[in-house]
Amino acid sequence: MKYRQTKGAVKLHLLLDQDGYLPVFMDFTEGKVHEINSARRMELPRDSIVACDRGYIDWSMRYQWNQRGVFFVSRLKQNTLHEEQTVDLKQYPGNVQKDEIIFLSGKNSRNDYPERLRKITVCYLKNRKTLELVTNNFELDAQTIADIYKERWQIECCFKILKQNLKVKTFVGTSENAVKIQVWTALISLLLVKYLKFLSQAEWHISTLAAFLRWNLFVCSNLREWVDNPFAKPPNINAEQMEYTS
Repeated sequence: MKYRQTKGAVKLHLLLDQDGYLPVFMDFTEGKVHEINSARRMELPRDSIVACDRGYIDWSMRYQWNQRGVFFVSRLKQNTLHEEQTVDLKQYPGNVQKDEIIFLSGKNSRNDYPERLRKITVCYLKNRKTLELVTNNFELDAQTIADIYKERWQIECCFKILKQNLKVKTFVGTSENAVKIQVWTALISLLLVKYLKFLSQAEWHISTLAAFLRWNLFVCSNLREWVDNPFAKPPNINAEQMEYTS
């Protein structure tokens, strides 16, 4: 991996756990490396449900997931050739329009994924956008599948939090080790901030909590008490504490 001071690119690939939306897998690659290469290295436990975008469409990889009991939900590419086995024209609650069973009919895709799939057509009234979702899960109802894919947006929120609050858009060092240290430090900081948010009785927003922590770095206060009541007057520092801190 080449690192230089003039111009370069590095990709950070993250897999978020739905519990707390915290990263459980991370991979560094050069900017030109496709994200599917990192997806192939992920170790997913049985009965997992992976919500991913169209950039992660690799039917041979998805068939391996299916064989291992791993479910996936993603958008279906418009140029994906497929045959409809059944068309369900029932009226569904929510924003689901269709729930169909399909087989891939492309020459390569049919060989890579020979089993049936489920296609769910969803219409979002807010922006009048229609999405075609594909999944190998036939147990959950169509609206639940649609809601699972909607949660994929949390990965975008995670990167937004990292960039806006933890300053990883620019790097102090440009060597491979320096970049990795700075990104790992940002992720550890995100974990600690989210843990404080979880402990607190106050309704913090992540960006607000991160800003308040920066402003109070040199305030001598009990952190556990502070997250519940950040506007309380800090305790007086006695002479012994002053001597110790000096």
